[in-house]
Amino acid sequence: MTALTVNSLCKSFGGLRVTADVNLSVAPGERRLIIGPNGAGKTTLFNLITGELAPDSGSIHLFDQEITRVASRRRAHLGMARTYQIITLFPQDTILRNVMLALLGLSPLRWNPLIRFEQQRQLRDQASDALKRVGLAHIAERPLSQTSYGERRRVEIAMALAQSPKLLLLDEPFAGLSIDERRDVQQLLLAIPREVTIVMIEHNMDVALEFAEKITLLHFGEVIVEGTRAEVVDNPRTREVYLGE
Repeated sequence: MTALTVNSLCKSFGGLRVTADVNLSVAPGERRLIIGPNGAGKTTLFNLITGELAPDSGSIHLFDQEITRVASRRRAHLGMARTYQIITLFPQDTILRNVMLALLGLSPLRWNPLIRFEQQRQLRDQASDALKRVGLAHIAERPLSQTSYGERRRVEIAMALAQSPKLLLLDEPFAGLSIDERRDVQQLLLAIPREVTIVMIEHNMDVALEFAEKITLLHFGEVIVEGTRAEVVDNPRTREVYLGE
């Protein structure tokens, strides 16, 4: 069984091909890093995997179940969660309410317009547990607008973890963080149990290389190098793409 399999995935926008016959196989429990220069097609690949974009051709399997044409909202119910490169949260709501709203999307309660959201004890408890995991339980009632950028990154991760994902996609979780904030997020990610498979896009190579067990290098929408940390770092194509050698 694989946690995630991508076969010959292609996507173009007009005459611009942004994903070119991408193949990817991620084992259950694996920590996979996807790297590449700006414009390599990394976030587009994530958007295809999550269903926010439809591929022109190719297929996607989640734990051996084909999901290529499954609606994006259904993929969350199948065990997929993600974070975004650009944080998209509700700044006037509390941290706790932001996480509760993420959980509501997976709950049958979302169809009931008469519920009193604040009184949903199960959602509240689940959200509180997720905030404990990311070290934010002590400020759960704080409005998001009064938090630091690093705390908002952790809120976003809490929202994803609260959904009990089997596959977690992280799009540049260290972007814009200070050294201390990077350390906190790194420890948080290392503590996620192996029941959760993680695929991460990241530009901060010092942090990301410590996390990843296998690395995929994208360039102009194609996989050009894949292997262990040592194999990818030592590959001449990697130096060519990043250093112009």
